[in-house]
Amino acid sequence: MKKIIVIPGDGIGQEITACAVKVLEKIDQKFNIGLEFETRDAGGTSYEKFGTPLTDEALSACKNADGVLFGAVGGKKWDSLPVHLRPEKAIFGLRKGLGLFANLRPTKVYPELINSSPLKPELVKGADLLIVRELVGGIYFGPRCESETKDGVEQAWDTEIYSVPEIERITKLAFETAKKSRGKLTSVDKANVLAASRLWRKVVNDMAKNYPEVELNHLYVDNAAMQLVLNPAQFDIIVTNNIFGDILSDEAAVIGGSIGLMPSASIGELTSLYEPIHGSAPDISGKDKANPMGTILSAAMLLRYSLNRADAAQAIESAIEKTLDDGWRTPDIFSDGFKKVGTNRVTEIICDFI
Repeated sequence: MKKIIVIPGDGIGQEITACAVKVLEKIDQKFNIGLEFETRDAGGTSYEKFGTPLTDEALSACKNADGVLFGAVGGKKWDSLPVHLRPEKAIFGLRKGLGLFANLRPTKVYPELINSSPLKPELVKGADLLIVRELVGGIYFGPRCESETKDGVEQAWDTEIYSVPEIERITKLAFETAKKSRGKLTSVDKANVLAASRLWRKVVNDMAKNYPEVELNHLYVDNAAMQLVLNPAQFDIIVTNNIFGDILSDEAAVIGGSIGLMPSASIGELTSLYEPIHGSAPDISGKDKANPMGTILSAAMLLRYSLNRADAAQAIESAIEKTLDDGWRTPDIFSDGFKKVGTNRVTEIICDFI
């Protein structure tokens, strides 16, 4: 059996994870993987029940699972809580507890939705890329000072630190991913200015010697940001540090036309976590309006990266493409001439195409 921990979280998280589980159950019927699901609370829902956004029991269950499917957390209801009790703390607790060192964020422009992109169709046609972001190091985790006085002037500072093992770990994952994709890896840094980026580039070049079949190129982060807008289809796999990856992955997310279709994976030392990139959207919670495709595609990533079932993952991805090609649209991607459906109905349609 393969144990999957499902954490619905808050808001639309409850609905979209239920949809993803239905799709995984249909996949299990077809491929006989032996999936077993257990539900745990996290975020605001966990705070309401247990007084904490993430219990030790929930974290322990995740550590012992083959994969974690995560919905979304947060909402105005909990905005006034102390920082350590806010729903978002569940995410940081899971990242730390599971050793989630890499975030994988795919961006794919579906031909059926090409006109939904904010970029011209001729620019985004064929775009299908994956950003591999280092998740637990760099400036977000380095030494910092909120306020100090030097020579009579108040200042604050943050420090970026990367070690060779940290860079090797994320780079190896990126090369392995590129090897299974189209064989092209772009490393993004700021080596013309930053010492940490120069070490990053050196380690990436050293690692490249072990992957002669992968084409490697380097881009400075400012150029990479520009190229994502000018010609996103040129990219296959992008690997970069924590802060650059944070910015570039959000930039890339809008290229496809709707964040409702964007999945992600956070790869860990113990197990890995899979979630859509959007939030809990409490304003549409319970109204059958949420797009579950990002979560369903996250479930496909779980099959591919945690269970090594690329065949089952492809079946989900193909079913979503067929659903879009057949003209079905949730409200976030609907336009005149297509067929509008809600959260549950579109899930049924995707299951029918599997």
